[in-house]
Amino acid sequence: MHEQVERTNRTRLLWWIAAIAALAALVAGCTIGSDGGSTGSAASTTEAPPVAQVTQNPTDGAEDVSPIAPISVSVTNGTLSGVTLTNPEGKLVQGALAPDKASYGITEPLGYGSTYTWAGTAIGSDGKSVEIDGSFTTVTPDSRTAVSTNIGDGQEVGIAAPIILQFDSTIENKAAVEKALTVTTNPPTPGAWAWFPDDNGSRVHWRPANYWAPGTTVSVQANLYGVDYGDGAYGADDVTIDFSIGRSQIVKAEATSHRMQVVRDGQTIMDIPVSYGEGNEARNVTRSGIHVVTEKHEDFLMSNPPFYENVRERWAVRISNNGEFIHANPETTGVQGASNVTNGCINLSTEDAQQYFGIAMYGDPVEVTGTSIDLSAADGDLYDWAIDWPTWESMSELPAGAAAATTPVAPAVAPAAVPAG
Repeated sequence: MHEQVERTNRTRLLWWIAAIAALAALVAGCTIGSDGGSTGSAASTTEAPPVAQVTQNPTDGAEDVSPIAPISVSVTNGTLSGVTLTNPEGKLVQGALAPDKASYGITEPLGYGSTYTWAGTAIGSDGKSVEIDGSFTTVTPDSRTAVSTNIGDGQEVGIAAPIILQFDSTIENKAAVEKALTVTTNPPTPGAWAWFPDDNGSRVHWRPANYWAPGTTVSVQANLYGVDYGDGAYGADDVTIDFSIGRSQIVKAEATSHRMQVVRDGQTIMDIPVSYGEGNEARNVTRSGIHVVTEKHEDFLMSNPPFYENVRERWAVRISNNGEFIHANPETTGVQGASNVTNGCINLSTEDAQQYFGIAMYGDPVEVTGTSIDLSAADGDLYDWAIDWPTWESMSELPAGAAAATTPVAPAVAPAAVPAG
């Protein structure tokens, strides 16, 4: 009887131990949430977000973007893969991936008024990918302004030739244009841009502080495509010119001497009798100052109403736009070297005029002295050397040196309306 009671007690003890163990196992299978509630044994399956962060420049949906603005995609905490930018026709725009694969930049200009679309993937340092998409639209100009130059590519010019950019409309934001212009010379040549009064559009001239050194090579880069000219106008094209400076040839024309000398590389190669403007009234005065040879005509019809009209002259070399030429005039041969009787031109004999005509070059300086009126803006569009250097520098829209220091990166060749890129 006693043994039976002990067995029963032991059985109850074992049962209580098993029950307590089962309860402990049940408690261990539950956790308490941060809000004090219990959660089941299955942990949450929500994954952490990807660590890669993508930045687009310009932002997705941007409008009126400059076609020469920096265009790029970059990623932090990851690398880029298969990034492309396509134009409205689906053609890829040229671009380059950085060596660390953290950024991708466009390397060609975009078109005006076009929508461009991104695609690609960013792979985060956690191995997770982020899709790259989005688009932006470039600006649509109200007008596109073209530019022409006075010097042709590959041309050889004289030591007084300025560089002239003539725009086909008025430029409001001249500073932006000037920042896009660079002149590179060998040997280095100090010079500056100066804005002149509009003449069927804005115009800007570059000239050295002094005459060019013979043999100088010059490269002009006008990165004008995409430049905002103001008032809804934008640059139509880029312009480049490479030219060189020829020999030094200077005409010395002292009116009171009734003679003219041609000095080539420091040596006088012509010393001839001539006749200058009579000077009895303003229209007959040959202007004093540094003129520049701009045109040559074997035959030229000259007019000076009401005194004469369409008179044929030979071997005519234009030196200003107020009607001044160096040319042959047989009617004044008898007084050449003795008196001044012309209407303002410099008259030579036919033989001397033909000889000078053959050696004159665009950009040669003609230094006239000894008359009563100076060359000025009233005498046409090329009076650059009549302007003293401090005044010339003040005609720039930028502080000295600013253009070279802030020249933007721009396309070498402007694309068509919907370019390849």
